[in-house]
Amino acid sequence: MTVARLTFWLLILASPLVWGQEAASEKSEAATETTVSIPLTELKLFADTFDAIRKGYVEDVSDAELFEMAVRGMLTSLDPHSAYLKDDDYSDLQESTDGQFSGLGIEIGTRGGFISIVTPIDGSPAVEAGLKAGDVILKIDGKSTQGMTTGESSLYMRGEAGTDVTLEIGRAGQSQPFDVVVTRGVINVPSVRSRELVDGYWLIRVSRFQRDSGEEVADAIISAKEKGPVKGLILDVRNNPGGVMGASVEMAGALLDGGLVVYTQGRHPQSDKEYEAAAGDMLPGVPVVVLINGGSASASEIVAGALQDRGRAVIMGTQSFGKGSVQTILPVSETRALKLTTSLYYTPSGRSIQAEGIVPDVVVERATITSIENNRRIREADLRGSLENSGETETQDNEALLQISSEDNQLYEALTLLKGINVYQSSTQRLTDNDLTDNDLTDNEKNNEIQNTNDD
Repeated sequence: MTVARLTFWLLILASPLVWGQEAASEKSEAATETTVSIPLTELKLFADTFDAIRKGYVEDVSDAELFEMAVRGMLTSLDPHSAYLKDDDYSDLQESTDGQFSGLGIEIGTRGGFISIVTPIDGSPAVEAGLKAGDVILKIDGKSTQGMTTGESSLYMRGEAGTDVTLEIGRAGQSQPFDVVVTRGVINVPSVRSRELVDGYWLIRVSRFQRDSGEEVADAIISAKEKGPVKGLILDVRNNPGGVMGASVEMAGALLDGGLVVYTQGRHPQSDKEYEAAAGDMLPGVPVVVLINGGSASASEIVAGALQDRGRAVIMGTQSFGKGSVQTILPVSETRALKLTTSLYYTPSGRSIQAEGIVPDVVVERATITSIENNRRIREADLRGSLENSGETETQDNEALLQISSEDNQLYEALTLLKGINVYQSSTQRLTDNDLTDNDLTDNEKNNEIQNTNDD
């Protein structure tokens, strides 16, 4: 294919788009002010570059491959999340929303031209191998990831369960890269898990946002209420890379009584949308803490931002990842599509968290807590003949709190905050009740004095 002929076909391909834009502009007053022109110089430059590669590159590359490389290069140059999708990429996208796939169990992105780990998925081979959020994957089985797209790197990391893959990892604080061998497995991770931490205080852990995650959180709340009064709720979206946007709206809506959750804005008018919660808070008046960290991204930040702006929850932990963009799948053929960033999302107060993240109300860094209390100190209960106390529940709660503090200091701080809120509210209510009682007594005394005066 000659340069002139390639340029001709590029002009033919570009013309319908331009003519369509001009036809549409006639129907819009705003568009009529903008002149649309074909970038002839740029198209010729592309054709010249294309022809030079075909003739001069050391290995033979087909025209189809070169065109795909060009398209992929355009998209990856826009932002880290826009991509060119082929058949395998479609399958990967489907698996990520359904929640089952075979591989390592990591959410990946790009950093400095290499593949980076946004977060490892709970219970995955990646977690068992010791991979961490923020790790940079320099090589996969000896192949450099420099310049790779996330889709390409996924092809190398995916494979049959039981097979091994060796990753060369760069980690902050480590002077030299090191190898990690990970055994691939079938990743079938439930997106939502819940448990009662202590009497009436519940933890709901959301590892990623799949299609049914919002409904699963609602079911977990219903189950908790069936077991007794819920005194407080911790919604844990730490190391949650996001997922299906609709699930985040449902999840935030479970704790809001209607109103705005998130809205999106982009260049295209169809990108401007508002998403609102259904009426009816499932836990009215119950204090809520949302735990976030640097691995909390996208849909996680929608939930945290909505509950923070609406004053429904205290956000605790560390600053979130800061992915505030929305990607749309645009098919270009039966087997190809573009994953294109089309809009940014905003919290109810109008904040864009793109590249900024959600700043927690209470910053708590992950740390190892060492108690300075001497557990061997003799207490009343240790003395011979001391009277017993039947407070078994309180003792069990204290033991549970001690275990939580040693395993997860952020979770411990969230639970402590919830208990503190309830103690404060209870004390305030008692003071209010006492004031009302005192006022009633004063009124009765006045009535008695009036009665006595009348008797005299």
